[in-house]
Parts: sequence; C-alpha cells; structure tokens
Amino acid sequence: MQLPEGVTETDPIFPIAAASELSGLHPQTLRQYDRTGLVIPGRTRGGSRRYSARDIAQLREVAALSAEGVPLAVIQRMLDLENEVQELRHDIRALTNELRAERETRPGARVFATNAAGGVVTLTGTTRVRRQTDIVLYSPRR
Repeated sequence: MQLPEGVTETDPIFPIAAASELSGLHPQTLRQYDRTGLVIPGRTRGGSRRYSARDIAQLREVAALSAEGVPLAVIQRMLDLENEVQELRHDIRALTNELRAERETRPGARVFATNAAGGVVTLTGTTRVRRQTDIVLYSPRR
C-alpha cells in the first residue's frame, strides 16, 4: 500500500469505510474486532475510528486466517505476538542507535559483555553476543 509522503504505517488515517474497502471486511466486522480487542484502531477527538496501514494489514491477515478456520482467540494471540516482536525490534533499534551515539561521543570507550558467571569479553564490531549476556559501555576516566 502506497502511503502519502510523511505518513508512516502506524499513523491512523483511514476512516472505517476506507478500512472496510481496503481490508475486504464489512464495517460491522471491523467494529466487532475493535470491541473484542482484535484490531484496535486509533480514534479522532470526536471518537471516530481511524485505521493505520498496519491495522489494514492486520485486518487482511485476520480475514485470511479466519477463512482458513483459525479461531479468533488464536488469531488474537498471533497478533499480540506480532505486536510484541514489533515493539522489541523498535527497542533494539533505539538501543543500537544509543550505543552508536555513545561510541561516537566517547572515542576511547570500549564495549564489554559479561556473562552470568562474571566473565568479561571485549566486543568488537563483529562479535556476536549470547542471549544471557549483559552489555556494558566502559570509558576509562582520564
């Protein structure tokens, strides 16, 4: 779906009639999904529903899965997990940017990883960090 310039996939811009047409679902179905918490659109100050491009994609996914006989409770869990993954990806990007900015402002700083046993490993640009490792930015005091 082509969005206007400056509009992101999470910006609530589509009224219910447009969302209905784009998703192929009846407006009453969209209202029901909103009431049950399956796909919750944004709201205007007046209370009108506004759907984002991401909401439309989720509605299409719900329609396809429902047509295949997947129960709505299972679809809800899938959407919850997808939303959690999106949030985690956002957090990873933010932390990566923060670490990059920190490295740029502290050229002498080094990054270490510590494991649960307390072992310390200096990280280079290509070192992969295991899951249960804490990352610490260390900058010697001068």
